[in-house]
Amino acid sequence: MMFKAITTALLAAFLLSGCQLLKAPEPPRETYEFSAPRFSNGFPGGTNAQLLVKLPTSLKAIDSERLILRPEPKVITYVGGAQWSDSVPRLVQAKLVEAFEKTGSAGATAKPGDGLVIDFQLIPDIRRFEIIGNRAVIEISIKLLSDKSGRVVATRIFSTSAATGGNQAANYVAAFDRAFEEFAKDVIAWTFRQV
Repeated sequence: MMFKAITTALLAAFLLSGCQLLKAPEPPRETYEFSAPRFSNGFPGGTNAQLLVKLPTSLKAIDSERLILRPEPKVITYVGGAQWSDSVPRLVQAKLVEAFEKTGSAGATAKPGDGLVIDFQLIPDIRRFEIIGNRAVIEISIKLLSDKSGRVVATRIFSTSAATGGNQAANYVAAFDRAFEEFAKDVIAWTFRQV
């Protein structure tokens, strides 16, 4: 009797695991990127200083390729069928470097390992990079560090947002594009004033 019960339990476990193996794979996700702003009329101010943009720190939920959707203040979900082309911190770093370069008003801007002699480091910490309600919200704290003295010259929390205009992944990405453009312009102007 006991042997029969164990055999039945093992058979049930085997069938259940087999069903999980037959589960259809998740369909591939659409891959998106937000853009660095363009400056067709140049950018006011400027610096000859060489700048290093460190890889931003963030919570684990943000440090991924998924687009975060926050339906409630303490609940995080992800936009189905969509992903960024890289992790959010790596994209923010790359697009911020690109934005500084596109101003034509910075001495040189790079990521760690690019071999520049650095004057200042921008050290970002991503607090929010998510859809809340009908808005794409970006909140990033940045410390500006003098590479020569090791002293923090200035710190600021940058917050921007943009309306999504819809609830599809493409709407969310377009809103992040607009919010990031405003964020990048604010960071560049602030940095130029400090250095």
